[in-house]
Amino acid sequence: MSWRLIVFDWDGTLMDSQARIVASLRAAARDIAAPERSDSELADVIGLGLVEALQQLFPELEPADQTQLVERYRHHFLVAEPTPTRLFDGVGELLAQLEAAGYLLAVATGKARRGLDRVLAETGLKGRFHATRCADESRSKPHPQMLLEVMELTGVAAYETVMVGDTVYDLEMARHAGTASVGVSWGVHAVERLQGCAPLACIDRWDELPALLASTRPEVKG
Repeated sequence: MSWRLIVFDWDGTLMDSQARIVASLRAAARDIAAPERSDSELADVIGLGLVEALQQLFPELEPADQTQLVERYRHHFLVAEPTPTRLFDGVGELLAQLEAAGYLLAVATGKARRGLDRVLAETGLKGRFHATRCADESRSKPHPQMLLEVMELTGVAAYETVMVGDTVYDLEMARHAGTASVGVSWGVHAVERLQGCAPLACIDRWDELPALLASTRPEVKG
């Protein structure tokens, strides 16, 4: 047996977007005079769905203020914030290599569908993935719904699936869905936190992933 489906998180895993997200969160909070939060607090919620992230950051806000905060964040991230985003080095080559090796590729992200479709078009990666799921059309991580829906769409069993991400939300989602996981060291959450979720490994470079997949095997449980 071998792995068949590799599911990637987007922000902090495939794309270096942390600085833009943090700046947009801070600008949105200032727009509605919400309490100040540190950069580390703002970064820590990256990976959650936007609504869930803002509720975690600002639990004291009334529902109307939460709604306004969502709108202001989307304005800043999509329109006003000048901080650039880019794919991490080696992403394009990695995805091409994995696809050539016969793996199915997918994305499960805290981004909204509008945002993911936009960035897939901008990066030229739209045709690379066999399935994609977003937090505004499913449940936010760490709930397993997004990952379960990706597996259903691709017809792949949980034991044949690996979730790759930079946060404990990604790895906990994998655990709840019954899949294996791999952490990456260059994203939001420290390796020590990721290791607490018992991934197959935490990698430091993209070129480590193909070898890891080739050297490990699925475990059928039950």
